[in-house]
Amino acid sequence: MTQLWWDAWRTSAQAQTFTATDWLFLIDTALMHHTMWAKGRWEFASEVRLRAAKFGATPEDRARLKLKVDDPTSAPQRPVQAADNVTDISSRKARLTG
Repeated sequence: MTQLWWDAWRTSAQAQTFTATDWLFLIDTALMHHTMWAKGRWEFASEVRLRAAKFGATPEDRARLKLKVDDPTSAPQRPVQAADNVTDISSRKARLTG
């Protein structure tokens, strides 16, 4: 569930505006989310909800934050291009795991 949750944030329209500190905050939140789902520690649910609301998780949150998220299906899609200076994560993983 946490991988699904993380992927939803990673690909969300508002993610384009997130800074490094936003992502670090979401990583901490993901750990709470994982603990909640993997260990049944539902007391984390309210904190996860509050933290996700700060980023506009629901239409109500986005309205409160005055965030306008464009419908990705209505805008023309542009091809994703890899940056020349970005290394594929699998090569880093291979170096770390041997």
